[in-house]
Amino acid sequence: MTPALPELTVARVDEHWASAPDPAQWRWDAASVLPPLILADGSAPAVQQTKTRVCYNRQAFFVRFDCDDWDIWGTYTQRDDPVYDEEVVELFIAPGEATPVDYYEFEVTPNGVLLDLSVHNPSGDRADMVTDFGWDCPGLRWAAARDDAHQRWWAVLAAPWSSIGATDRLPTVWRANFYRIERPRNGAAEFSCWSPTLTDPADYHKPERFGLLRLG
Repeated sequence: MTPALPELTVARVDEHWASAPDPAQWRWDAASVLPPLILADGSAPAVQQTKTRVCYNRQAFFVRFDCDDWDIWGTYTQRDDPVYDEEVVELFIAPGEATPVDYYEFEVTPNGVLLDLSVHNPSGDRADMVTDFGWDCPGLRWAAARDDAHQRWWAVLAAPWSSIGATDRLPTVWRANFYRIERPRNGAAEFSCWSPTLTDPADYHKPERFGLLRLG
């Protein structure tokens, strides 16, 4: 039986919530917390876990990933480098309740390198997928930091609604998935997500498997 899509009510925070210039100072106490991430094939929880928190206000959608990681690394340094070949956390998101044809993809490495792109995926199949790596999300804020001594790292994203598909009125339902690619240098890669894509090998571009975010 195909597992049901997960749903989450996203907590609303005040309009000045992310006004601090340093994202490390943002307070996440009121954010909604996702359950532990699941392996992409749906077989089990991830071994190296990720705590994912989300919230929003009228301006933006906010997400924080806190990652357990016994081997933190990364070599890329430039925006839109192919960071998916190393270690990243990822957000895919689109407005509305229907399975999206067009959506936005964000990836952040432990070293704070960002990849952002827009995706047109009319059939939900990579063979028909068109990506625009030249798209830079207007107004996007992001940050990351490593704590190698304690084998963990974190990353945050603040995506303005107006840059990811909201027009005059903010939709109350969004389709999204949250992902992690964990690649220890001395072991097998681990692909985990909020809503398992039920693919082996892992394929995150399965918009029909995006979960539902309901703005509270």
